Amino acid sequence: MAISDIAARGVALIGAAAIRARRFTRHDGPPAVGGAPDIPEARKQRVMTLKMPTAKGWEGDHRPTPAPGLKVTAFARDLQHPRWIEVLPNGDTLVAEAIPARGKPKSAFDYAAQVTMARAGAMGTSANRITLYRGLKDGVAQERHTFREGLNQPFGMALVNGTFYVGNTDGVLAFDHAEGATRLQGPGRPVASFKPGGHWTRSLLASPDGTKLYAGVGSLSNIGDMGMEAEEDRAAIHEIDLATGTQRIFAGGLRNPVGLAWEPSTGALWTVVNERDGLGDETPPDYLTSVKDGAFYGWPWCYWDRVVDDRVPANPEMVAKALTPDYALGGHTACLGLAWVPEGTLPGVPAGMAIGQHGSWNRATLSGYRVIHVPFSDGKPSGPPRDLLTGFLSEDEKWSYGRPVGVAVGADARSLLVADDVGNVIWRIAGA
Repeated sequence: MAISDIAARGVALIGAAAIRARRFTRHDGPPAVGGAPDIPEARKQRVMTLKMPTAKGWEGDHRPTPAPGLKVTAFARDLQHPRWIEVLPNGDTLVAEAIPARGKPKSAFDYAAQVTMARAGAMGTSANRITLYRGLKDGVAQERHTFREGLNQPFGMALVNGTFYVGNTDGVLAFDHAEGATRLQGPGRPVASFKPGGHWTRSLLASPDGTKLYAGVGSLSNIGDMGMEAEEDRAAIHEIDLATGTQRIFAGGLRNPVGLAWEPSTGALWTVVNERDGLGDETPPDYLTSVKDGAFYGWPWCYWDRVVDDRVPANPEMVAKALTPDYALGGHTACLGLAWVPEGTLPGVPAGMAIGQHGSWNRATLSGYRVIHVPFSDGKPSGPPRDLLTGFLSEDEKWSYGRPVGVAVGADARSLLVADDVGNVIWRIAGA
């Protein structure tokens, strides 16, 4: 029997075992959403549930479905795994294109997971590029320029006082930037360093006064599987002082904090966090939370309101420090994109946070695969989430036409841009 046949049989056996195990972790009740979610009791998965749709993409005029009163157009097409969006003050729109590569499998399950991720369009050859779009006509960008190539899995971007910062997976680079330039010149200056591997995205957000950068750095593993020494400086939001170059942990215990945004009325920093796997369909939920300086949010020792994860060596002291997040977003929805949406940006949509839900793999019934909006009042979430863009997933859950990631308010302040890394499109949501 050929090695490829043996590997295929191994993947099939692992998949069959995971399917049989789903009945013990499947959750048929309401999702764990809101400020006081009903989180089911943990059910440890002996064989991790592994379910993802096959990447299909969009064909012809097929496109995602906007909420009533809204319309969607393809702002830009033919990208290579677009993940993140940054809109510059002059109206230029930048898109980071990157994807993790398949590594050397550490186990049979790891091999099966990599095969599944590749089939789902979540692993491949990275473009390592930022593309610039300029102009708008009928909802479509008019110019396309290669802004920068040769990066290392770029993700977050920020323009501060004439300097352009790129969040590579291994650190932050700074480039001199001239307003209106369509290409970054020069080698780039190192500003901060991160450990690569594991959760690879590095989102960036500048402080309102332009003196600091905040960066989301995810964990290396699910629950500190390689020891906590390997997780040092990870599962955290870093603060980088741009004048001195000082880098520190702003807040920790955040398994994979990706999107970052400021809430304007309070000035608080908010993030969305991907929680741990292997405890059930809705356990624990991913979440949206304000982030306090010096705070700890539980990972890996506990989740939500100090619920202990007994798969991790006990640490009562750290559990006692853990803060409860503000707002649950459902189990394994893979919330990545986050943007503050002022009132008036989209008709009928109040002020609040737009969230790109990339979609689950560790649950029996798929979740996420949509863009949602959480309304805010008095600086806090004030109601249930509302769908803004759906239709990324086939009804039988076999195919994904796209997967939403980064979200950003458009340059016209009357639209929302969405990066779709399976469809290789930037979608534009606006009033109908």
